[in-house]
Amino acid sequence: MATTHRRRRKRKKFNNRMRATLICIMMIVVLLFVALIIRIRYIQVRDGSKYEKRVLSQQSYVSSSIPYQRGSILDRNGTVLAKSSKVYNVVLDVKVICSDETYLAPTKQALMTCFDISSQDIDKLIAEKEDSRYAILVKGVSKEKKEAFEALEEKQKEEGTIQGVWFETDYKRVYPKKSLGCDVIGFYTNGTSTGIESNYNEELSGTDGREYGYFDSNLKLQRTLKSAENGNNLITTIDATIQSAVEKKVAKFNKETGSKETAVVVMNPQNGEILAMTSGQQYDLNDPWSLDGLYTKEEQEKMSEKDRTDALNAMWRNYCISDGYEPGSTFKPVTVAAALEEGVAADKSTFNCIGYEKIKNVSKPIKCVSYSHGGHGVITLEQSLMKSCNSAMMQLVEKMGKGEFYRYQKIFGFGSKTGVDLPAETPGIIYSEDRLGPADLATSSFGQTFNVNMLQIASAISSLINGGNYYEPHVVQEIRNDDGATVKTIDPVLVRKTVSGKTSDLIRKYMLATVEEGTGNAAHIDGYQIGGKTGTAEKYPRGNRKYLVSFIGFAPYDEPQVVVYVVVDEPAVDDQAHSTYASGICHDVMKEILPYMGIEKTATEETTSESGTE
Repeated sequence: MATTHRRRRKRKKFNNRMRATLICIMMIVVLLFVALIIRIRYIQVRDGSKYEKRVLSQQSYVSSSIPYQRGSILDRNGTVLAKSSKVYNVVLDVKVICSDETYLAPTKQALMTCFDISSQDIDKLIAEKEDSRYAILVKGVSKEKKEAFEALEEKQKEEGTIQGVWFETDYKRVYPKKSLGCDVIGFYTNGTSTGIESNYNEELSGTDGREYGYFDSNLKLQRTLKSAENGNNLITTIDATIQSAVEKKVAKFNKETGSKETAVVVMNPQNGEILAMTSGQQYDLNDPWSLDGLYTKEEQEKMSEKDRTDALNAMWRNYCISDGYEPGSTFKPVTVAAALEEGVAADKSTFNCIGYEKIKNVSKPIKCVSYSHGGHGVITLEQSLMKSCNSAMMQLVEKMGKGEFYRYQKIFGFGSKTGVDLPAETPGIIYSEDRLGPADLATSSFGQTFNVNMLQIASAISSLINGGNYYEPHVVQEIRNDDGATVKTIDPVLVRKTVSGKTSDLIRKYMLATVEEGTGNAAHIDGYQIGGKTGTAEKYPRGNRKYLVSFIGFAPYDEPQVVVYVVVDEPAVDDQAHSTYASGICHDVMKEILPYMGIEKTATEETTSESGTE
């Protein structure tokens, strides 16, 4: 107990001296904090901008991408058919525009004046993107409009009232010749493409560039630029002058006569180059979504979405390669050539035509075009083409047999795609050997009961008249880079040998006689030796008086440089079964393009032979 008492006596009390010491320490700490605050404020005032720059120098940014320029498409002579023109997108920095009430009204007024945009549209964009530093207001404005805005901006520069507007470069696809070659050139817009634009999209496309930047210690913008790589340019086989001539003649026919479809292919038979290609529905490639040229406003308003889509696809469709049909008598030179090659016929062979043929195991006789006249009588092989005799063709394939006939159909490319460098080609339809019955064999001999596209016939006949060389048809001959250097040359591709030179010479001779003395006389042009073959195919269902008429011609006779193939599907007349509708178009086209191509006249006397009938 005594010990506890002593410990209590030793415990010290919190006296006045200790209180004074604590207060002194606390005052020192407060003074130090005040001094620190004063020092920080002093540094901020004196060196704040330096530290701000140091922070900013550590911040980087990446600008918007730099668009590439899509490659141009040119004709064989350098005429521009498609190109990309520089345009500008109007971009708003909405945050800047709204940061000061003195900016909004004058900036809006300048935008409305220069870009034909309403106040409501600007207000709507600002309301939707009030905190945005990047908002596209208008796309694809011209250089002239951009410069007009910049001039207005410069005029008010001292006042600084126009703020928050800048421009980014873009490109717009332009077709200087509008609808010229629309079927083959095609278009590229809104993610949709057709024709050459579609098939060569990879070559025409480039790679976007990119701009990187950062602020240095002096707050100056330092940029690193990776330039865009532009697309390659295409040099096509198309001749704009020939293409224009063809389209003009088709338009004239459609205006005067009309048809369900009128189409023309012009080729060089010596290498497969396509010089021109067109079908009936022309449209402006600069506005491929417009149906104004084909339908009235009232008709378009009544269209459903599906109707409109179907109408656009029909307008964009390239009939020359995408549609199949029965070729009719333009196929007969193939039958004759096959017979010559197989030795079942010779130049001096003769045939007796009584107007029809009785085919074994077929109940009804199959008529010749001469049926109403009692037949052609005894005719030569040459006359079988001149007079377009079905009976002679049926007699030839009967001797040849279905196996050999089918083999020659394949040799000439029927039933398979030609390989043309265009999208959406149909392969056509032919009977396989095991399904080729007696009636089908007989009617196939003169171009019925099987299906082809125009380019198949043009390519097959080209091989028959050029010595027997089947070339793959093509529309592009060279690819060049943005600097004009050749990246790739597309040489003619010899696919196969179809017939001998001797057979080729005879077919040319027979086709010349067909124009000068036979059914193709309407294609004759004074001073030129033109070969050709007519075609009149009765469409399904038989007996409905609907016909597809055609004509394929070439010039000059001795060394063909051009083939013109014309198809008129259902001429807008009561009596459709006249191939002269097609041969007349061929005549008009050749009359204009032969002098242009430098093909000289060889004949001196006008042919006065009476035309045959088919």
